Amino acid sequence: MKILLSNKSDLPIYEQIKTQIKEQILSGAIAENEFLPSIRQLAKDLGISVITTTRAYSDLENEGFIATLRGKGSYVLPKDSELVREQYLKKIEEALMLAIENGKLANISNDELIVIFKALLDEQI
Repeated sequence: MKILLSNKSDLPIYEQIKTQIKEQILSGAIAENEFLPSIRQLAKDLGISVITTTRAYSDLENEGFIATLRGKGSYVLPKDSELVREQYLKKIEEALMLAIENGKLANISNDELIVIFKALLDEQI
């Protein structure tokens, strides 16, 4: 598991950790049922507070990505296809909102944005 933290990021450190672990789970880089480093070990490896890693793991557990077994640690839950789909839908919506905002800034009409989107879709076939 690779975690890269940036002091220049707008995201808090716990959010950077959570996001990177989530992306690795979704991509399959961290396999289902694989145990994650302990909260203390991850904090030590990253040179951060145990409270910070606890928050990241807690959020991942609340979102259904990991589970914690008392005395054994945290492991990756099997991917729920609906959960994975929702995560990707959220990313798509964010990307499309950014495209819409940029289109408005560039004075591009909705119809032109749709043409661009359809052209990009056609290139993927």
